[in-house]
Amino acid sequence: MADSVSGACTRSVERTPLNTTSFQKKTRNRLSTIPGTRLSVQNGQLLVSTGVTSLDFLLGGGLAVGTVLLIEEDYYDSYSRMILKYFLAEGVVCRHELFLAAVQDHPNDIFQELPDPILDDVGIHKSGDLPKLSCELQDSIDAMKIAWRYQNLPKVQSALASSSRFGHYYDVSKTMEPEIRQAAKCHHFYLPEHPSQSSATHSPMLESYSALLKSIEEVIRREGFYVAASTAKSRNILRIGLHSLGSPLWGDDLCYRDNPKHSHALTTFLYGLRALLRSSLSVAVITLPSHLIQNRSLMGSIIRLCDNAIALESFKGSERETSPLYKDYHGLLHVRQVPYLNCLASQLPDHKDLAFKLKRKQFTIERLHLPPDLSETASRAKRGELAGAATAASACGSGNKHLDF
Repeated sequence: MADSVSGACTRSVERTPLNTTSFQKKTRNRLSTIPGTRLSVQNGQLLVSTGVTSLDFLLGGGLAVGTVLLIEEDYYDSYSRMILKYFLAEGVVCRHELFLAAVQDHPNDIFQELPDPILDDVGIHKSGDLPKLSCELQDSIDAMKIAWRYQNLPKVQSALASSSRFGHYYDVSKTMEPEIRQAAKCHHFYLPEHPSQSSATHSPMLESYSALLKSIEEVIRREGFYVAASTAKSRNILRIGLHSLGSPLWGDDLCYRDNPKHSHALTTFLYGLRALLRSSLSVAVITLPSHLIQNRSLMGSIIRLCDNAIALESFKGSERETSPLYKDYHGLLHVRQVPYLNCLASQLPDHKDLAFKLKRKQFTIERLHLPPDLSETASRAKRGELAGAATAASACGSGNKHLDF
């Protein structure tokens, strides 16, 4: 028996090549070493930060590379433009390359409005700013102290945040310093600088969208952002920002016709953009004036062509701006589309009632909570009405303490 076992072991050893083993060394993914990125623990996708930590939490940890985030603009394009600037500012801090396309304002003007980063861990700001921020934080904590009997009660977590920090914080009351902004490599596309060229092909895509897609493809090819590109230099991420896409300034008629003539122009552009992003180390954020688009079914097709989609409903100019119910917020946030990446079911937000507010220095997304003083006021009024009814009933009862009903 022992001889047979040893013979079998000898034969198995003879079949095995020399210097081989069943255990293989796990090599680290080269893409995970790109600054400003991390791998998702849910689906293994390479993630980048949007610049808004609460929005990163809402998207499942960050924005996946190779995907598109659609932001439906508010009426005055104030907060959607701010999120786009957060996205670009995060790219400047992480040393990513930027591509910005605009039609109304010049991209250089938008670059000059990027918020100032609070980078105490990177060392861009002076060391004296950190104690100042700590003192302000301590003062705010002391000002929010309540009675001792309520200190041990569980607190309601309104802000959306994860346990691990990803991304950076920014001060919207200040603009980024020119030396920091100029250190980033930026590409821009300004439609008035690109003269229209008549093409012989009958493509459903508009000339403006065709020129924009061609410019993005040229930057991806020239700078080596394709995943399959064999380059010796270190890899990087291209952040693409497209401002107010689909507006009439782009030559599109989606915003003022129920049956637009160029109904397939924007959807064809999104098909081509997603094909470029899927094969490159790029990520895109698009803002769209959805409140101007008349055809709602076409708007649904646009949302389905994007991986992530959120809508901003601002209170500015509406009745909710003066309503005490929403006094702590500046608008509502609606999640339209969530991505399905390497999984059968996507991770839905745990809370559907979301609101955003702009503090003095920061833009945040929180869970919408109703103030308790409204319910207390209503209950007091109801108790007053009940007391008045009881008094009237006692007066009608002719002094009888016990009423027979």
